[in-house]
Amino acid sequence: QVQLVESGGGLVQAGGSLRLSCAASGSIFSINDMGWYRQAPGNQREFVAKITSGGSALYLNSVKGRFTISRDNAKNTVYLQMNSLKPEDTAVYYCNAEVKNTAQATLDSWGQGTQVTVSS
Repeated sequence: QVQLVESGGGLVQAGGSLRLSCAASGSIFSINDMGWYRQAPGNQREFVAKITSGGSALYLNSVKGRFTISRDNAKNTVYLQMNSLKPEDTAVYYCNAEVKNTAQATLDSWGQGTQVTVSS
């Protein structure tokens, strides 16, 4: 079993910054892509950013230049540094990871979500 635990959400004023963290634990053999998604009220969950095990990153166009994804493979942790936050960034942010467990099964794992609220 694999668990993803997020932290770092909160309330911030427009223009401010937050840093999200997501740590994976459990029966992990290796982790491929790690990423972040978000879901605002009334909207579908959308992709925000992802990073490969080798460090290549991909971003949603609207967050390019403001958000930075990174990971620490030794700690099985992914981060999302969010700068110049806008009210439209308000959402529940979910961590996602493609994990190969010790039984060599590949699991698409999700965290429980962390709320990010940006006030205008």
